[in-house]
Amino acid sequence: METMAVVVEAPEQVTLRRLALTPPAADDVVVSIDWSGISMGTEKLMYNGSMPMFPGMGYPLVPGYEAVGTVVDAGENAAAMIGQCVFVPGSSKFDGARGLFGGQARTLITGAARVIPVPAAIDGKPLEEKAVLMSLLATAQHAVVGGAMPDLIIGHGVLGRLLARIALAAGVEPVVWEINDARMAGAQGYRVIRPETDERRDYRSIYDASGDHRILDTAVMHMARGGEIVLAGFYSEPLSFQFAPAFRREARIRIATEFQPDDLASSLAMVGSGRLSLEGLVTHKVPASEAATAYGQAFSDPNCLKMVFDWRDIA
Repeated sequence: METMAVVVEAPEQVTLRRLALTPPAADDVVVSIDWSGISMGTEKLMYNGSMPMFPGMGYPLVPGYEAVGTVVDAGENAAAMIGQCVFVPGSSKFDGARGLFGGQARTLITGAARVIPVPAAIDGKPLEEKAVLMSLLATAQHAVVGGAMPDLIIGHGVLGRLLARIALAAGVEPVVWEINDARMAGAQGYRVIRPETDERRDYRSIYDASGDHRILDTAVMHMARGGEIVLAGFYSEPLSFQFAPAFRREARIRIATEFQPDDLASSLAMVGSGRLSLEGLVTHKVPASEAATAYGQAFSDPNCLKMVFDWRDIA
């Protein structure tokens, strides 16, 4: 079996080329991908060469972990899944490239236990390309289940906007900090301000969605005693902070990591009930054939919140 896949050959060198696939085993599913999203965190680090060393990291590699499609074939133990619409967090079953995380391809083969069924439509409306946002929504949900809802969110990218929407659904109206003028707009039900204009010093629950490794000292200066900073981004550089201000506030720091199946189930329930909307977050949608130029735009254009690849016409 073969597939067309996005391959990062080396830092800042992206191609779309054909790769051989490892045949499916008895517990595997074969998924025909319709949509996949570019991660503005981990994929950016893979693209620019600053990704910390992970098991399986190296070039050439197939990036991505936000893919949605239909199960078209399966091993004998997973045949009941054929025809289901599923979210695929990636695959490692490529010959000729590493699969970290391995989601940017027309066809993916992976264990049935790794894919998550998602509805093709909610309330009669097709999810289509918005379905790739479910992983980020589940990531945001995983961050908030570990503590209080955010009253301050740093960063008004997609993750920051989803955190704000989750907070609003819970009855909390957060403040969001943003330093890029192009990303100040788009708030519904909450304020977006520049951090230097914020005079508050009593935030109890601060969520960083910016990925800025220098953010801790600024966040500490605006927090209440006993408050918590949640690191919801991904950081390629070491984080540090001045101890004395954090000591005086008895600050707590928590790291939010990968989402779990329960987080995705909760996220689907919020979207399905109408409590949370995914509208306005996918700003760029291009054929996967444009991958070589799409990555550069996704990471350099401040107006690009989410870049999504359309694989449906890729042979």
